Amino acid sequence: MSYLKYTPYIYLVFGIFLIYDGCTKWNNPADNPWFSFLFAGLAIFMFFFRLKFAKKFIDRNKKV
Repeated sequence: MSYLKYTPYIYLVFGIFLIYDGCTKWNNPADNPWFSFLFAGLAIFMFFFRLKFAKKFIDRNKKV
């Protein structure tokens, strides 16, 4: 289960990519950047949520 330590960082990388994608779409009037920014916010939220959840999971295992 060591892969659980790395999964939050996948969300962070995905969020950074989506912010970049939204910024590149910002100058083009034919593209809609808001979906990229929306999913980037969701990915960054999931990054912090998964870190907090993983910390609780590790702390719970230490007590037992």
